[in-house]
Amino acid sequence: MISFTNLSLVLLAYMMGSIPSAVWIGKMLYGIDVRDYGSGNAGATNTFRVLGKKAGLPVLILDILKGFLAVKLVWLGVKYLPDSQQFINLELSLGLAALMGHIFPLFAGFRGGKGVATLLGILCAVHIGAALICIGVFMVTLMLSQYVSLSSMMAALTFPISIMFIYHETVQGLNIFAIFVCVLVLITHQKNIERLLRGEEGKVGFLQRRKMG
Repeated sequence: MISFTNLSLVLLAYMMGSIPSAVWIGKMLYGIDVRDYGSGNAGATNTFRVLGKKAGLPVLILDILKGFLAVKLVWLGVKYLPDSQQFINLELSLGLAALMGHIFPLFAGFRGGKGVATLLGILCAVHIGAALICIGVFMVTLMLSQYVSLSSMMAALTFPISIMFIYHETVQGLNIFAIFVCVLVLITHQKNIERLLRGEEGKVGFLQRRKMG
């Protein structure tokens, strides 16, 4: 049975994930909603694309942190033994709640981002070894292709492979979570996949702020 404490932590994790850093920074510092420009997503990538590095970097850091810290709420719950199945399952529940908060944010009309930066924070908190492998794959793919979307999808594909075939994790919940993460990233990048196939996907030039209007 799920305890009231753990249920409360899951709700808190969702609310942490719902903090729309891209929307708030865009509106407070630039007077615009980043969702009205670029890809229309409230995430770090679109913030870089629309507002440049000065806004994009803080959004990236905040989105990573909220995913990481949401998972670490596990230490406020019932005192399961670290690395036990119950402990890991609670971590995963908190991570998923934060991720859903980012994609469907309570504080921004349920219109959020794709969750890649938040997901990175979650992965670092849940399994740092696999997360570092994913970061490596992301960076290599980005250097070779200059596509952030393709790099994100390749990193997502790498996560379940790392969990199941490199680290041979035995906790079933973690294996299911890894597959879910991969599928979710592919689903949220459907439009990017279509643009990649048409040769219309934007490359890493989004690091240079574009003119709006």
